Amino acid sequence: MLRTNYQTLLSRMIISRHSCSKLFIGGLCYDTNEPVLKQAFEQHGEIIEVKVICDHKSGKSKGYGFVKFSSETAASKALKEMDGQLLDGRNIRISYAHKE
Repeated sequence: MLRTNYQTLLSRMIISRHSCSKLFIGGLCYDTNEPVLKQAFEQHGEIIEVKVICDHKSGKSKGYGFVKFSSETAASKALKEMDGQLLDGRNIRISYAHKE
């Protein structure tokens, strides 16, 4: 009984720690830009910010970015529905971004 309660508590802590409204999007095609990324994710909820990370010297995409939603619910829905899906010919990987 005590072990079960501890496991439940631990699971809740892990879920709440990873629960946020900002998603890391990896595996992007190097040609994917912020408008394309926004269009792909806006069907899941209101987006506050979209950022494709680029090399500061060349200006070329590094193949990953971030999408920040107005709610944790929208982010969770996007993660579940978009992880592993094709975007610009590449299977993208999605996870919660670290909290700032």
